[in-house]
Amino acid sequence: MCLGVPGLIEQITSGDVPMGRVSFGGAVREVCLAYVPEAGVGDFVIVHAGFAISVVDADEAARVFALLQELEA
Repeated sequence: MCLGVPGLIEQITSGDVPMGRVSFGGAVREVCLAYVPEAGVGDFVIVHAGFAISVVDADEAARVFALLQELEA
């Protein structure tokens, strides 16, 4: 089973492969944005294994965060 986690794009760097700094509730990681060329700063993306695989709206990201908090409790 795979787990994709939503994160907020804080910064995008251009180059041969588009990369971005994505925040996951305070933890910031470098993520490949090649599969979501429509994503921009302030967008939420689902990230799996260091790759953003889809863009989601803020409401969907909030629902995922709530479910993850439930699982933690």
